[in-house]
Amino acid sequence: MSVATIHVCPLSKVDETVRRIGAQRLISLLTVGTEMTRPASIRAEHHLLMNMHDIAVEQEGMTMPGEAHVRRVLEFAERWDRTRPLAINCYAGVSRSTATAYIVAAALSPSRDEAELATSLRRLSPTATPNPRLIAVADHILGRHGRMVEAIAAIGRGAECFEGVPFGLEI
Repeated sequence: MSVATIHVCPLSKVDETVRRIGAQRLISLLTVGTEMTRPASIRAEHHLLMNMHDIAVEQEGMTMPGEAHVRRVLEFAERWDRTRPLAINCYAGVSRSTATAYIVAAALSPSRDEAELATSLRRLSPTATPNPRLIAVADHILGRHGRMVEAIAAIGRGAECFEGVPFGLEI
């Protein structure tokens, strides 16, 4: 069996990325009202679209990432057969999507070291700045006792950019 890969990209590169990698499943993390057209090759039941803002602390009028979001991601990821790549996008491909890729990789490879996984994420994406709220919630749900939070904090904030460059993270 080939190595399962999670591909992260910004919204502007979803169609191109899905086509290039042959993904059949897609997770999209967008703010309410952000227009998104599901790629034709992705069946509706294989697209998880979740609405949340890219924030780490509560702000009035905004949807903070929470436990329900992370649990839906984990349930969706569990149903992924890993025969084809999984695509994940947010608006810029920098924060919500990189956090989600890290979370899915940690959940599906429970013995993988959190720091090694975070270091791999940084090597693959110099701009990755995983949303700390998503990471903290997943750390709790997955019983990682702060190791995910510490590992992501250790790689620091990514390089400034308008949007990230698509990349693939092997599980």
